[in-house]
This record gives sequence, C-alpha cells and structure tokens, in this order.
Amino acid sequence: MVVLHYTGMESAEAALERLCDPEAQVSAHYVVDEDGTVYALVPEERRAWHAGLSFWQGERDINGVSIGIEIVNPGHEFGYRDFPEAQMAALTGLLEGVRGRWDIPDQRILGHSDVAPERKQDPGERFPWAQLAASGHGLWVEPDLPPEGVMGPPLDLGDTGPGVFALQAALGKFGYDILAGGPYNAQTKTIVTAFQRHWVQTRIDGCADALTRVRLMALLRNLSLR
Repeated sequence: MVVLHYTGMESAEAALERLCDPEAQVSAHYVVDEDGTVYALVPEERRAWHAGLSFWQGERDINGVSIGIEIVNPGHEFGYRDFPEAQMAALTGLLEGVRGRWDIPDQRILGHSDVAPERKQDPGERFPWAQLAASGHGLWVEPDLPPEGVMGPPLDLGDTGPGVFALQAALGKFGYDILAGGPYNAQTKTIVTAFQRHWVQTRIDGCADALTRVRLMALLRNLSLR
C-alpha cells in the first residue's frame, strides 16, 4: 500500500533533517516539497519507519507492506494550508512510477489518519483526495443521496441499535480496526472522523450523517465490483 502523510513541521528543511536523523528513528521513502521537488530517502524495497502503530484490513505491520510519502505541509500545528498544484502534480507523477513497479490497488492508497485514526490526522481534510482519484490514484465515489429522512437521524455518541451495528460492521469491512457491537462509543466516533477526513471532507466531527453512511456503503459496493 501507499501511506500519505503531511510533514507537520515548519519547513521542508526541518522535515528533511529529522527524516535523515538516525536518532529520530523515523523515515519515509519520499518527500514531496510544495514546489514539486521530490526527494528519495529510502529505497522502495526497504522498510521505512513512517506509519507507527497502525492497522488496515487485518494488517498490523504497515511499515512492512507500504511505501510512505511525506508531503510538505506545516499541518494543523503550524498553519495547515492547501496543497499547491505543483506539489499535487509531482505526487501524481511519483505515484505513477511507484505503481508501475508495485501492485498497489486504488483502495490501498491511504492517509496516515486512515491506518492510525486514534493517533494521527494527516494528511488532513484539506488534502484533495477527490482530485488525486480523478488523476487515477485512490478510491473515490460520488453517490446519490436518498430522499431526506430515509436514512434517519445522524448517529452519534451513545446511540445504539441496528444502525450503529451496521455502521461499525461496514467500517470494519472497509479496513478500519473496529468490531461491530455495542454503542456508538468514542472509538467509533474517532474512526468515523478519520473516514470523514478522507471521504467526507465537508464534515469532520465524527457524527455519521446520511452522506457519511451513504458514501461508506458506496465505497464498499465499489470494492465488491473490482
């Protein structure tokens, strides 16, 4: 798989220095600067230490099965901003090359927040996942919303019942580390928030409204057809 990150540091130079510092014990295969410069730091066939404690579709050794790409952006701590077109064009070109060498399906191009939702929020809600998918990399759907009221009220903390069970089961089937059963708890809310950061960027509050649930189901249908 490919895991996309933002650097979350005040400059590209600071990020590169840290990623190349053995004492920091973190690394990535590539860094993509805002002007489109791509830095290759670790050979693709070697493990890089970028994902940390993480999970996706039953896999817990994400570092061992992924290519980590750091995208220069100060992140939420230092002034989160949009990702420039030059940077996105360079990332698209990089992904074309990587996927030409490795078998990486669209549904395994993910954000750090997808594989580590309780710890991370990068590359964040400003990252243009839909644009990246339109360029041929990543999974995206634009489902039709059902008539108002058909989906029922949004699901949130403390809710119980078959709707919560179905939501948890769908999130687990999609890839997140969650088991169906029990109420809409803090873990469920955290994972819904991570899902929204990637696939429902107009709502990042962990409340499973109609769009969140419909998009999740549409993504699962898309996967079943592949």
